[in-house]
Amino acid sequence: MILGTFLGAFATILGMIINLYIWVVIIAALISWVRPDPYNPIVQILNRLTQPVYAKLRSIIPTTIAGLDLSPLIVVIVLKFIDLSLIQLLMRYAARL
Repeated sequence: MILGTFLGAFATILGMIINLYIWVVIIAALISWVRPDPYNPIVQILNRLTQPVYAKLRSIIPTTIAGLDLSPLIVVIVLKFIDLSLIQLLMRYAARL
């Protein structure tokens, strides 16, 4: 029972972190369309949070199609898949304990 509660709380927090990072990716992608000031602290934080993930993804598969970088879209899809599958499995498993 205690393990189930702990696992449910862990799954909930992990789901919140995944959803927060999805919003960070979306905001960074939208800001990149308007050529932001690279010295702006918000832009720097967004780049520090997203560029390492994009670089890792780009090293695995090509993400540019016709000059359009699809890295943010792929990252959001993968994170949403993890959220909808793994987090839900953890929640169901926690409910059984």
